[in-house]
Amino acid sequence: MSTRAAQLLSRPFELGSAKLPNRIVMAPMTRQFSPGGIPGDDVAVYYARRAAAGTGLIITEGTTVDHPSAGFSDDIPRFHGEEQLAGWARVVEAVHANGGKIMSQLWHVGIQRPAGAPPVPGAPSVGPSGLGLDGTPAGQAMTLADIDDVVRAFADAAQAAERIGFDGVELHGAHGYLIDQFLWERTNKRTDAHGGDPSARTKFAADIVRAIRERVAPDFPVVLRFSQWKGHYYDARLAENPGELEAVLTPLADAGVDAFHASVRRYWTPEFPESGSELNLAGWTKKLTGKPVITVGSVGLNKIFEPDSLRGAEAAAESIERLLDRLEQDEFDLVAVGRALLADPQWVEKVLADRATELTPFSKAVIERLH
Repeated sequence: MSTRAAQLLSRPFELGSAKLPNRIVMAPMTRQFSPGGIPGDDVAVYYARRAAAGTGLIITEGTTVDHPSAGFSDDIPRFHGEEQLAGWARVVEAVHANGGKIMSQLWHVGIQRPAGAPPVPGAPSVGPSGLGLDGTPAGQAMTLADIDDVVRAFADAAQAAERIGFDGVELHGAHGYLIDQFLWERTNKRTDAHGGDPSARTKFAADIVRAIRERVAPDFPVVLRFSQWKGHYYDARLAENPGELEAVLTPLADAGVDAFHASVRRYWTPEFPESGSELNLAGWTKKLTGKPVITVGSVGLNKIFEPDSLRGAEAAAESIERLLDRLEQDEFDLVAVGRALLADPQWVEKVLADRATELTPFSKAVIERLH
């Protein structure tokens, strides 16, 4: 496997100004080890260790933008504030010193924020229509002024990311968080320009992308992560067929998205089997948009991802031969590794050197601290 894995995964890739040394990406995973929203030296070491072992691109855990309702924990890192950004600048320096590239994931949790949650307990939970993921009333519907404020917050964060040396940004538009809430019919019942058919519901996300593009260099990469599933709603769908998916993705690509990160729980699952195609969500995204695409979903482990997986469900290492088959066929361009890379910071080094028998399995022990 080493020769084939090295041949396929070690190929460089250019994403705008980011020249990636290989095709392996560290997936964003919320850790909550940043008291006061400030990433410390332990966070810098955590990411740098993976860069040093060959991870080509690191996408940080979700970092909240400068809006009172954006987050739900005082230990989740923020992407605003002098101390917070100084901490992130040290993370960037450490990753670069170890040969890696790093992008910040920018995040607003929207209606999924529990009432009274820190860091701003008095802030209301907000969403496009004041509806929770189950479709029942929750929080507050956003006004146009609210929408403008959040768009501005994302643009401010992206500009700050470029200023302090990040190699790009990823917008968290997946898993039922705010951007995704605008994309999804169940949570977006608006009758203004931000609601309507699948294409119309992309306006909020597209406005964020356009605002960012106005504030950063033309070749500074902007990635959008999206998903069909939301929270614990595994059967949720933005698109039932390739035509509907194209209606969602085209306005986002036109707005200036440089690459898509298609989040699924099993990378090997055909997205639209009724079409007769074996393409996964990333494959369809690349086919429909022509943009570079990152695939993800239980890579290298024998148990599929569940939202509770990061709380300790054990999983053993598994062959990536099926992944290599798809990569060899150019179904997608980059591969994001999540839990397997949490368990073993040297995952990339070991896989490329045919040392899979040395891989550390995923367990609760590896998530109780930054490692």
